[in-house]
Amino acid sequence: MIVNNPEKIKLIKDNLVYMEDIVVKFGKVVALNGVNFRVGKNEVVGLLGDNGAGKSTLIKSLNGYHRISAGNIYFDGKHADFTSPKDARDAGIETAYQDLALVNLMSISRNFFLGRELQRNFLFMKLLDMRRMDEIAARSLKEVGLRNIRAMHETVNFLSGGERQAIAIGRANFFGAKLLILDEPTAALSVTETEWVLRLVKEAKESGLAVILISHNAYEVFGVADRFVVLQHGENYADIKKEETNPEELIEVIAGRIKK
Repeated sequence: MIVNNPEKIKLIKDNLVYMEDIVVKFGKVVALNGVNFRVGKNEVVGLLGDNGAGKSTLIKSLNGYHRISAGNIYFDGKHADFTSPKDARDAGIETAYQDLALVNLMSISRNFFLGRELQRNFLFMKLLDMRRMDEIAARSLKEVGLRNIRAMHETVNFLSGGERQAIAIGRANFFGAKLLILDEPTAALSVTETEWVLRLVKEAKESGLAVILISHNAYEVFGVADRFVVLQHGENYADIKKEETNPEELIEVIAGRIKK
């Protein structure tokens, strides 16, 4: 797609993610209605809103899970037309959904490499290189703070919620992702694990990643985000820089009692 507007060209180049006039329909239901959304390079954006506001639909439109009905998506300066989450991952978008999309009966290292498994030659066959995958996964997870991680061949159903989130963050770091999307990463976590996951978000930013942090908890997100985008009923409601608000006001915005 050719863009001739100089102002728009600058926005596309200056932002890692630039989404304009996004419409998503499921039959007669309009889930997103002309939503605009952007994420700067190495920026943490809190995507906020009540249940049903359109948060998950928006990120699933960005990462190829949903097809948009109208609008344009640009990623890393280029028009993006991802037809699947794999396309988005190949472009540098790593997503951890609220249900984490992990395969409980697979090993930790298999989940770490899911869809990108390493192989080795054996006679005339290709076999999974489990030893290398175990070594790389163990090293990468230690780098994000899982120092007492279980053996890599154990299944992920033994992991806690925080440890599962660490797999997504470690995977993003190892595979050189440019954008990390975390969908309600602290849901159902203990206070200690919540603090740990939020620290990992800060470290992801320090390592050069941009992050979209989806949540309805203003207090948790406020500590790590640079900017907050609030959706209401599938439409833009607010776009606020951190220095322009506080957690208490943000709660009022999410509830729709204040418009900024």
